[in-house]
Amino acid sequence: MSLIDLLTGNTGNEVAQQAENKFGISRNQVLALLAVAAPLIISYLRKKSQDSNEAEALNNALDRDHDGSILNDSSQLEARQAEGGSILSHIFGGEKQTVENQLSQNTGISIDKIGPILAMLAPVIMGYIGKEKQQSNVGAGGLGDLLGGILGNASNQAQAQQSNPLNDILGSVLGGGQSQSSGNPLNDILGSVLGGGGNQQQGGGLGSILGNLLGGK
Repeated sequence: MSLIDLLTGNTGNEVAQQAENKFGISRNQVLALLAVAAPLIISYLRKKSQDSNEAEALNNALDRDHDGSILNDSSQLEARQAEGGSILSHIFGGEKQTVENQLSQNTGISIDKIGPILAMLAPVIMGYIGKEKQQSNVGAGGLGDLLGGILGNASNQAQAQQSNPLNDILGSVLGGGQSQSSGNPLNDILGSVLGGGGNQQQGGGLGSILGNLLGGK
């Protein structure tokens, strides 16, 4: 299963539905957040995995806690939210608040709700990586390539399938931003998905973070 299939299939819809019910946020806003946050989380993990100690810790965490069962068990989404917060704190470190602020600006979701929604998503992403790891039979030394492959496959799939606006978001994020825009291309895409609303932050912000991480740095 590709990252796009995860986000646009039953699991992504279940996360969006639960977040909508719990926080009163529109489903489209949640889906747009997932489409941006998922590759961002994976990119940070990929960067961390370049350090052998971090790779070993990630490998152990995946083997111990993330077998992929959460992908087929929606009851784990809320039950593991506190764990998700800890995962995010480790992944983003001192940049966590900055990332959340910029995700809030780009999606229009209030800052007090961004963190809890991301905390619902984090165990899902870890479960997805854990399942892919099992299927690929890789250890700590192969995690960087595995994560890079997940991002690469998502980019190719997103750019090949233009019918779904979420694919446009993922294609822009993973491809370094292919949209023609006077400002941040991500904002224009998010704006179109969210119905033309959303904040139009010109340049910088999340687009810069994503560009640095995913644009061939």
